[in-house]
This record gives sequence, C-alpha cells and structure tokens, in this order.
Amino acid sequence: MARRALTTTAAAFATTAALLLTACGGGDESSSDDTKRADSEPSSPSASASSAAPTVKRPVINLPSSFQLTFENWTSSDPVEQAVLNDGKEQLRAGYEAIIENDPDSKDRAFYDTKNGFLQSRQWIRTYTDKNLTVIGKLPVFDPKVTLAKDKAAASLSYCTDESKASTRNRKTGEVKGNPAGTDPEVLYVISMGKNAQGVWQAVSAHSERGGCAQ
Repeated sequence: MARRALTTTAAAFATTAALLLTACGGGDESSSDDTKRADSEPSSPSASASSAAPTVKRPVINLPSSFQLTFENWTSSDPVEQAVLNDGKEQLRAGYEAIIENDPDSKDRAFYDTKNGFLQSRQWIRTYTDKNLTVIGKLPVFDPKVTLAKDKAAASLSYCTDESKASTRNRKTGEVKGNPAGTDPEVLYVISMGKNAQGVWQAVSAHSERGGCAQ
C-alpha cells in the first residue's frame, strides 16, 4: 500500500501542512452535508456488516457549507476495510470541525484517536487555532487504500487530498490565503489505525508527504 517514502514524525506532519491537513477515480462523491449522520453510517450493505459494534454512538460531525470536504470512491467490498474507511473519514471530518470551531481539544476528534494519536491531532489543529485561522473552500479526498494486519485489529489507511481549491481565512482580519505559488496542492497521507474495545477504528499516528500522490 505505502509505495512512497513518507515523513515519520509528528513535527513533519505539522510542518508539511502549508495549507490544510497536511493530514487523505470516478465513482460516488459525498459532500460534508451528506455525511453528518455519523452514528447511522455506514450506508452501504457491506459497511453495515462491518466489525464495528453497531450500538456505539458516534459523534455527529457538522461542517459548514463554506468548507466542502468530499470523499471519492470511499467504498470497499470487504466489510472490515469499509469499517476502516468509515471511521477514517469521520476522523478527518472531526479534525476540520475542530479547526472551524476553534477547538483544539475537540471531543469529536478525540473519539476517533487513540490517546497518543490525539496529541498529534491537537498539535495539527493548533497550527490553525493559534493563528486565528479557519478553513474554507473545497477539499477532495481521494484514492483511499486500506491494508489490514493479519489479525484485522490494526490497519493502515492512505489517501490523497487536493488543496488547490481550499484556503485559510483569518478570523480577525478576514484575510484569505491559498497555497503559495509553485506548491504542489496534492498531499499523501498514511494513517495507522487500531480498533478499540468498542469496535471503533482510531488513528494511532499520521504521516504525510506533499507531492507524494504523484509518485
């Protein structure tokens, strides 16, 4: 799955985020408005058969229309892989919700992270909140790949994002900035995930590489 050389530290994860989550073809594309009912997902038949406990109440992630986070080809015929995709998607959505709500201690994001994973997430969120920045525009998330451990209790989820139509906006001044000219807008992410006792797939760590999607 991971065919590219990746950064390996939380610091690298944060510094490569020149714009957004420097976090994750054809087929269904769902907008942020389509995925607000987190505790009712997955919607596909294969997803409903996933190993995630159906009684777990997942947080409802709300994103405004000013920031459109879309997921392309976010499906798998394997129910365990689909469960990883479902929770990986909500983990990413919860991170952007935290940025937009100016909440680095977001309980929604913490739900989808291990304790150590959330320390890394909070560091990333604060690269925005400490500077009074929020996010606007459109961020497609595409080319997902899941690799499961033999015991199916751990997984690696990789995906790409395209930041070309997304920007940051200063909450106080209203100043809007996109990626600097000449910056590759596509970023590759690899998320290490583990399944907790409730059946929720949580992020353990995340690594990113700007321009890695083209390799």
